[in-house]
Amino acid sequence: MAADGSILWYCPGRFDRPSLFAALLDCEKGGAWEFDLASATPAGRAYVEDSAVLETRLGLATGHFSVTDWMSMGPGGPRAICRLFSAPPEPVRVVVRPAPNYARDAADLRASGSGVCINGSWWLYSSEDMEFDDGVVHFELPPGKESWAVLADAPMEQPGRTQVQRWLDSTLAEWREVASRITYHGPFERQVAQSLRALRLLTYAESGGIVAAATTSLPEVPGGSRNYDYRYVWMRDAGMIASALVRAGSTGPDERLFLGFICSSKQEMDDKPLLPAFLSLDSEPAPDESCIELSGFADSRPVRIGNGATDQLQLDGFANVLLAAKLIYGRHDTREHWETVRQIADFLVDNWHQPDYGMWEEHECRQYTASKVIVSCGLRYLADFAEDRQQADRWLGAMRKIEQYVAEHCLTAGGAYAVFAGSDAVDVSAVLFPTWGYCEADAPEMLATIDALERDYCRGHLYWRHLEELERFGEGAFLAGTIWVAQYWIIRKDLARTRQILGAALEYSNDLGFFAEEADPDSGTMLGNFPQTFVHASFIGAVIDYRTAMHGCPGEQT
Repeated sequence: MAADGSILWYCPGRFDRPSLFAALLDCEKGGAWEFDLASATPAGRAYVEDSAVLETRLGLATGHFSVTDWMSMGPGGPRAICRLFSAPPEPVRVVVRPAPNYARDAADLRASGSGVCINGSWWLYSSEDMEFDDGVVHFELPPGKESWAVLADAPMEQPGRTQVQRWLDSTLAEWREVASRITYHGPFERQVAQSLRALRLLTYAESGGIVAAATTSLPEVPGGSRNYDYRYVWMRDAGMIASALVRAGSTGPDERLFLGFICSSKQEMDDKPLLPAFLSLDSEPAPDESCIELSGFADSRPVRIGNGATDQLQLDGFANVLLAAKLIYGRHDTREHWETVRQIADFLVDNWHQPDYGMWEEHECRQYTASKVIVSCGLRYLADFAEDRQQADRWLGAMRKIEQYVAEHCLTAGGAYAVFAGSDAVDVSAVLFPTWGYCEADAPEMLATIDALERDYCRGHLYWRHLEELERFGEGAFLAGTIWVAQYWIIRKDLARTRQILGAALEYSNDLGFFAEEADPDSGTMLGNFPQTFVHASFIGAVIDYRTAMHGCPGEQT
């Protein structure tokens, strides 16, 4: 949804299905739902209460006009985008340009009862008379009258204004119930609420899967080829998301459903890792990567759907599932999905020494330090829940071997934690080691790591990750990593520096509080797919640590 009320990206049914509107990636042929208002200027937008019902205000030459948008929730409501239009001061022309299947299929529009059927799969209804030709639907909102429109996944009888209002009321009631599962009060309260909303909006309700982002192919490097499909559920996100929800005070259903979704993806094939690196929303491995003929955001090509990294060995993803299980088991006194969780731990005992593709899914397998460290932490934490002493000793024995390997092979010549064994570079992921409990924040290795990060990977309180595939600063500042550095300084009790870094990251959230993956400080723009689960979960965790630290430091204020 753009600030002018246009819908530029929509994948009906679920996040990873083909798009119906894709003007975000190709404004010419991608399709959109927009207003033909040359004089309109965005006048602000906001969510209603703690919901996902969005009100967008536009300034016209003769007054103001607003649009209320929501996806229907609650009993009796359709699977649909609903749009309620305020009474405009002048006629408003609405244009719907569907472009099914990433604009690969022509729009086939036919009259269907009181609505318009799009390619036999979607039905558009409106309070106003609609006309269509050449694959475009258009209708006019008369001045002085409220109007509405609904784009549904199934045909229905023509609804009326009262029925549309009932769907809005039901949706708001459902969102109140969802929001009531977590109540956070403290510093950055509004921003935490916005990040929690982002996690909820990225959740597929039918399975509990939480996608990494809602978009594909928004570039990490404008005009470049680092354009990937993030509409899938990454294992490595599990620990961050569960931590964010549990520590924010969740009553349990969201993170427990998410753990169940992850564990349901177990693979039984000998030639496959126990879990795929990431999943589609039906708990199956994501489809192979392919490219589509769209011009791309800011002419960044190729535009990709699917993701070719699904068969990569990513040890940190497995370990993150253990961290999620540990948090849920400790908070809710359960052992749900224990058999799969135990198998993950045993898999890591047998495979921790293998090279993997690392947290950043580089194209070459290496002995990544962060992968070893988080495996060590996951095994140590899960040992607290072991069924017997023998099981615990096996996991703890592997933990000690990993610690010895890291100490002997994963330090730079300057004594910092290396990106991978044998490297003399560092990566921002190492600032998580004290957060995970692997080492003290002021350990010599960490102090050397921080010095290297500040010297080589920092600009203006923003931090970059290390990629072998790119020159330093070859992409945008990595926002999750920036927030991890803020969390590190909380442990070091430097809350002033924490506030500076969090403030720098927040400069790159949009007007609704959403973060993309990266930020470009030169242009002031966001980069990468959007909104990004990893960043929002990291922000929630850092702020909760900040609140705890404030309570221990009298006189500290936000």
